Amino acid sequence: MSPAGSGLEALVRAGKFCVTSEVVPPRSADPSPLDQQARELVGYADAVNVTDNPVASAHMSPLAGVAAVARAGLEPTVQLTVRDRNRLALAGDLLGAWALGARNLFALTGDPLSVGDAPAALAVHDISVLDLVSLARMLRDERRLPSGQELDPAPAYFVGVSDTPLVEVYDPRRLEAKLDAGADFVITQITYDLEAIVAWADVIRGRGIPERAAVLVGVAPLRGGGQARYMNEHLPGVSVPEGLIAALEAAGPESEAVGTAQCVEIVAGLREIPGISGVHVMGLGRETVVRHVIEGAGLFPRPIAVLGRA
Repeated sequence: MSPAGSGLEALVRAGKFCVTSEVVPPRSADPSPLDQQARELVGYADAVNVTDNPVASAHMSPLAGVAAVARAGLEPTVQLTVRDRNRLALAGDLLGAWALGARNLFALTGDPLSVGDAPAALAVHDISVLDLVSLARMLRDERRLPSGQELDPAPAYFVGVSDTPLVEVYDPRRLEAKLDAGADFVITQITYDLEAIVAWADVIRGRGIPERAAVLVGVAPLRGGGQARYMNEHLPGVSVPEGLIAALEAAGPESEAVGTAQCVEIVAGLREIPGISGVHVMGLGRETVVRHVIEGAGLFPRPIAVLGRA
């Protein structure tokens, strides 16, 4: 086995329960919001995803975000969607992101353009997300581009993919295809239903998925009942139990504290599930709450990763 090329990979190999988070590049040319988000997560996350035109809307480039996260002293995970780039652009961004400090890749298809701010734009989809995973693996393992051009040095990404465990009809074969293409870790859609995740974990353990890839479950503390209902109605694969919605609504001005406490409980439950390697904590624009969840769940301070591959 080759030495780990990323801190996240090293912690996974060491059997540590991992914590990742994310920053969202701004919808402007001002990098200060990125710097602020990254600084607030220092010491709390093992790696930090930098989103790529989320909700199909134009934001600052994820490569600029990678630079900001690395500058803050965090390990960046570059998110790249196949929706917006052809294979040449994706290969170029993989090389550039590594040069700027990214050590992990999170490969995504991307939200449909119809939900974003430029619905008339043309989706690229030159290659699929499976092809993007295969491309990153080729750069790392074969140290060459698809053209045959050798790379020295070559980017050695720890490659991640998404999964949506709580869709109405879940098919684990889609995730297995991503692992077959070369994915090393999985980050799931946000969950608020621990019992449902326990049942899903039973399914993936039965298929040997946790032995093939690290599984990180997405969590996000809610700030109120209105937000919870919006997520139920608009985010595929997200289901907020009615009991939690009622508790948030009854809490009034204390609803954010209720949402944070519930998220801490979810994380504590996830730590007890065999086959779950960590959590991906999304603050939805509130990094302070991310810190509260990580502290409340007893996951602070974070362990130090020992790397063996530059």
